[in-house]
Amino acid sequence: MKVKMIIHEAEEGGYWAEVPALPGVMSQGETIPELISNIYEAVEGALSVELETIEIGAHDQWMELAV
Repeated sequence: MKVKMIIHEAEEGGYWAEVPALPGVMSQGETIPELISNIYEAVEGALSVELETIEIGAHDQWMELAV
């Protein structure tokens, strides 16, 4: 999966980024490599779902979709 992010220079130094396709997903870092690592974690967290918290009936199925 590929997502686009918008990188901004922070007024106090460093950078921050947002992912328009995933509202509310943003992160910051002092350097671009640090920012990329942090935004990756933010995207991963936003897309992860704990199946234990979802009721799955006897006739229901779940699968993963790679996009």
